[in-house]
Amino acid sequence: MRNIYLVGFMGSGKSTVGKLLAEKLGFRFVDIDQEIEKEEGKKIKDIFREKGESYFRDLEKRMIERFLGSKNLVVSTGGGLGADSENMRKMKENGTVIWLDTPLETVFERCKGDDERPLLKKNRKEIKELFEKRKKIYAQADIRISTEGKSPYQIVNEILGRIR
Repeated sequence: MRNIYLVGFMGSGKSTVGKLLAEKLGFRFVDIDQEIEKEEGKKIKDIFREKGESYFRDLEKRMIERFLGSKNLVVSTGGGLGADSENMRKMKENGTVIWLDTPLETVFERCKGDDERPLLKKNRKEIKELFEKRKKIYAQADIRISTEGKSPYQIVNEILGRIR
């Protein structure tokens, strides 16, 4: 089966849903952010602080390239990875891209107090602008799943119903 790529804004549930989905499908789960942290030997927030966002985005692109040739993966992308048109195109060519569409207020609620997410250092207006900009690219996904009011298990079951 083709790979499944989960895209969406930070806090949309990509990692949580991805692990459950991979388990249900018998696929390997890959979290791009965790892979980057492993390779760099640093937390994402430290990479952002020390080397900047553009360096991090380059790491994301290189990391996703590694997994494009693999099969039977569920890949949790970073929030910015799926918001890049070139990355989106490559993922769609290699698998099924699923957008976990989560309202911004829900994202704020889920991420409250999380100091591991560098983009949360921005003010709400900047985050809202980024959210709106990224949504336009996320919308190119093969499947859109609204996560509002749903448990991770409900989301997984909805995905399974749509991909089979």
